[in-house]
Amino acid sequence: MKHDASLFLEVEYSQRRKHGQNICGDVFKSQKYNGGSRVIAALSDGLGSGVKANILAGMTATMALQFMVSDMDFRHSAEVIMDALPVCQVRKISYATFTIVDCAANGVVQIIEMDNPPFLFLRNGETQSIPRREMASPKWRDRILRFARTEIQPEDRIVFVSDGITQAGLGSPKYPLGWRHRNLSVFVREQIAATPHISARDLADAVVRKALAKETRQRAMDDMTCGVIYFRRPRKLIALTGPPFDKSRDGEYARMLADYDGTRVICGGTTCTIVSRELDRPVRLDLQTMSRDLPPLSVMEGVDLITEGILTLTRVAQILEEQTTATSDDPAARLAQLFMESDIIEFVVGSRINEAHQDPKLPMDLEIRRNIVKRVANALETRYLKETSITCI
Repeated sequence: MKHDASLFLEVEYSQRRKHGQNICGDVFKSQKYNGGSRVIAALSDGLGSGVKANILAGMTATMALQFMVSDMDFRHSAEVIMDALPVCQVRKISYATFTIVDCAANGVVQIIEMDNPPFLFLRNGETQSIPRREMASPKWRDRILRFARTEIQPEDRIVFVSDGITQAGLGSPKYPLGWRHRNLSVFVREQIAATPHISARDLADAVVRKALAKETRQRAMDDMTCGVIYFRRPRKLIALTGPPFDKSRDGEYARMLADYDGTRVICGGTTCTIVSRELDRPVRLDLQTMSRDLPPLSVMEGVDLITEGILTLTRVAQILEEQTTATSDDPAARLAQLFMESDIIEFVVGSRINEAHQDPKLPMDLEIRRNIVKRVANALETRYLKETSITCI
């Protein structure tokens, strides 16, 4: 199959630590390589739970990413990983399971597993059987590596979990053997049938919440992690903020928004006024969105979200940098959510100075517009693997 270069790889995960532990013994890592044309994700489950398990899993996932990108023979790599892990003084073994998904630029996905539950590969909402090749390590004969390889198409998904998911509810009257892999498969298919374009983030969250619901008093008896890779057409967003340096370009500026094929966002009252005037579209305040410390949203036909400018963008930068899940529904939380749901974010930044933001009595956190947009873009790229661009006008 010819590779579709326009595909976007959405990589997300959801996680719950074992009840009573301060840190999760599962580790999920993902990284883009070659300018984003190759993505590698690794999920490792360390022996036991807590800090020791986290260290084992963290070392395993980190080394797995490094070995995959170096294209070293993976059977040898797995032996190096096993040799490098510290030995548990109680059980006298060093151990961490893993699943590694390597999505290459040619549209081929390679999946390598060791002792994690088998991954799910979904196409058209149904699980597909992907041939696996098993290989034992001469040095670690009790550990079997499973290799799978397949070509991808738009809307394909890969779902992979730690055994805290498939063993949820283990020993309970309803689930004496745990939730099991087959029930996980049924649940994932139901979620996709109900919401065909469900995001990787939402699907991973749904799986973890469902597994947690199987546990007695909804307390995780083991670390739980679900990773999802969703191959799809990219979701694009344009965000206009600040007036153009030259007023004669106001019309061009507004048309950039009107002609955009994707989500449209305006950040700033002056920007909103320019677009409203140039496109002859009325705008109104939505006073129901008034929050304690941010101005309310505005509403205009053809625009998905209109917020105040520098204050809101500053708050968005904090949300993204801290990787917090915004629980409120204020304008900054809504804007951050739109950014996280998009893949390609294009910022168009007006270069005219807004004198209101040069007042030395305003908080130091009110950086000039271009710098705060750079903060937002950097957080989106480094923490959420988004593609961003900044155009000044």
